[in-house]
Amino acid sequence: MLRLKSDNEGNIEISKESLAINEEAEIERISSFIRDILAVNLKKRGAVIALSGGIDSSVTAALCVKALGKDKVLGLLMPEQHSSANTSRLAKEVSSFLKIKYIEHDITSILQATGCYLRQDEAIQSLIPQYKPGDQFKIALPGADNQMFRIFSLIVKDSNGEIYKQRMSHESYLSLVAATNFKQRVRKMMEYYYADKFNYAVAGSPNRLEYDQGFFVKSGDGAADFKPIAHLYKTQVYALAKVLGIPEEIQKRPPTTDTYPMEQTQEEFYFTLPYNKMDLCLFAKNAGYPPESVCKSTELTPSEALFVFNDIDSKRRSTRYLHQRPLLVTELTEIS
Repeated sequence: MLRLKSDNEGNIEISKESLAINEEAEIERISSFIRDILAVNLKKRGAVIALSGGIDSSVTAALCVKALGKDKVLGLLMPEQHSSANTSRLAKEVSSFLKIKYIEHDITSILQATGCYLRQDEAIQSLIPQYKPGDQFKIALPGADNQMFRIFSLIVKDSNGEIYKQRMSHESYLSLVAATNFKQRVRKMMEYYYADKFNYAVAGSPNRLEYDQGFFVKSGDGAADFKPIAHLYKTQVYALAKVLGIPEEIQKRPPTTDTYPMEQTQEEFYFTLPYNKMDLCLFAKNAGYPPESVCKSTELTPSEALFVFNDIDSKRRSTRYLHQRPLLVTELTEIS
């Protein structure tokens, strides 16, 4: 049920209450879906889930345990040389909380063999020659208050703590992201190895914001046999985490990319706003309400809200191909 309120003039105002759900009922509904999809559609014995120590993978793992039992869920930890030290620690903590088995694979050597780090270094040095392998770096977008220049910047911090920042050309951005995407694709390769080995299905953990806005790598973290929380806004995922009893440190951990060695939020890496504000904007847009409906709850000006709504459309257009299956010259009759 939608929970909306109006101002004194009858205009709809979207607030955090608009995203309220019955958490217990939703947990039961998703658990039933997981049991049915594995038994009837996928015909698999259990589920493999890549654990990042974040809220989405933790909730997905907890839902799989509730649906299938702890003995039929396998957690995978796949750190690499740029991963935060908290990633494995928190992933192990949630594995212990759920009492599931986990396997840890450091994928650094695989990424070195693919040339991932070398290609990253080359892309960075083409923009910032002072960069040396081992320096920290990240890429970032401006916020909604800067609507003129929606261009990624490369930020480097050298061993002396000096910061370099350079706007990225389209070519340098594509080169760096192409190299970085090795990480997600190698992890997915490992997930399917264990899925094949144990006759398990691979569980994906994108929330609705990530799924809608194309915040995933095709044939990387975008690949999965089922995605049980893709219909939930991230705000709702946090609400489920509380009911499921996910460790408090994970519940309080800000959403991060854990992709580059410099710490960064998903907001600066991809989204225009923090997840709780983006959820409200996406919800309002999906429900057909105008940008002004979120101004009070998000503290955005009307022009900033309009910009965010337009950015949602832009990301949908530019990432539509990520959702497409391989295209055929002639469509074949689907096998029943």
